[in-house]
Amino acid sequence: MSENINVVPLRLPNEVDDPLTNILRSGARQLLAQAVEMEAEEFLLAMKGLKLPDGRDRLVRHGHGPERTIQTGIGPVEVERVKIRDRAAAEDGERIRFTSAILPLWARRTKSLDTLLPVLYLRGISTGDFQEALAALLGQNAPNLSPAVISRLTAEWQGEYERWQKRDLSARRYVYVWADGVFLQARMEDHGECMLVLIGATPEGKKELIGFQVGVRESAQSWRELLVEVKSRGFTIAPEIAVGDGALGFWKALDEVFPGTRHQRCWVHKTANVLNKVTLSVQTNMKKDLREIYLAPNRASAEVAINVFAEKYGRNTTRRSSA
Repeated sequence: MSENINVVPLRLPNEVDDPLTNILRSGARQLLAQAVEMEAEEFLLAMKGLKLPDGRDRLVRHGHGPERTIQTGIGPVEVERVKIRDRAAAEDGERIRFTSAILPLWARRTKSLDTLLPVLYLRGISTGDFQEALAALLGQNAPNLSPAVISRLTAEWQGEYERWQKRDLSARRYVYVWADGVFLQARMEDHGECMLVLIGATPEGKKELIGFQVGVRESAQSWRELLVEVKSRGFTIAPEIAVGDGALGFWKALDEVFPGTRHQRCWVHKTANVLNKVTLSVQTNMKKDLREIYLAPNRASAEVAINVFAEKYGRNTTRRSSA
């Protein structure tokens, strides 16, 4: 959000505040909106020769349909459908209709978007990836999108990405950072890639994507390259706390680049690690009890919750080894 407001959204008890998902959703929405707009422009261009008796274009844009939500693997993404009006339909009875291949009229969920949108946004939208992604999403012939339109979309996103990657960070201050390695694999890839993502929180509480790059798994060298790169662009004031999972590569690189920053394990990853070690029958209640620990209002309450957790579960709930 770019506007300054005094309303602080409250997180629901069962909701996980995932900065990466929020960033992905925002980028996916922008990507989808641009593709839908250019799809409509290409359709109108192909029909440009159709005229009314007075010389005006027969087909014209007619605003947008109501905003609706498409459910994807990264949560709901709000989109609008472009409407095109056939001004000659009332005269000859033959109506030319525009049907979006990207956003069908009644679409509410698409499995393609589950994997493609995060890949498109995070990978920087390189030419080859973008064309292959559209083919996976729309079919091999990519109906309604000519090579020229695909090139335009690619060029716009590539230019925006390059400007973003070079932006000055000297005026930014991040008190907290989140670091994660996201393994992405979509149909256009033969293998998964590890995308190293760094997100920061300003003193005002606003979350921003600081930087990302393709890494060699979550190695210390890959994280070091990303941290050094953002530092060279002005991110020189060390954050107070860094939040990450149990991968040791990030912590090693962090201590070298920002030695004064304190470590904190990510509770989303930690909870998943703990639940993976116990039987299914206790996972639901255990998850609630873990939440009592990390959502405690103070240290004393957290320590009480830890003691209760230890007393409740002990060692009897450990998942039996398959061996």
